[in-house]
Amino acid sequence: MKLTTKGRYAVTAMLDLALHVHMGPVTLADIANRQHLSVSYLEQLFAKLRKNSLVKSVRGPGGGYQLGKQAEVITVASIIKAVDESVDATSCRGKENCKNHKRCLTHELWRNLSDQINGFLEGISLADLLHKSALEQGEGRDVNEVKILSELASR
Repeated sequence: MKLTTKGRYAVTAMLDLALHVHMGPVTLADIANRQHLSVSYLEQLFAKLRKNSLVKSVRGPGGGYQLGKQAEVITVASIIKAVDESVDATSCRGKENCKNHKRCLTHELWRNLSDQINGFLEGISLADLLHKSALEQGEGRDVNEVKILSELASR
């Protein structure tokens, strides 16, 4: 099991978007600059995120992206799944054909681990990450910005 850069970057980009939601629509170029990511890679990720209604695009001057749902209902797991990423720890992707087309001896162990990881990621919302980010970076942030982020996280 390995979470690739696709899943990591999607979560990072969504958190960046959520952190800057108070500025209106956010461009992918702005996210790319802040997070040191490729705009073309973000375009691919955001197409999938938009397809799964996690973001919505705003066209025209001043356009960009906004959250498609409230931050408290967008989970880390939903972001990862939206970009076709998996946190499956089994070697057979759950098909139970791990060893010579049969279930291996440790299949249940890896399936249970996958369930635990998925449950953990389902329990973390974008709002949770916003709140944690505001608390962790509170010393370096303007008091009003911390207040705004805390309010966004509690919505």
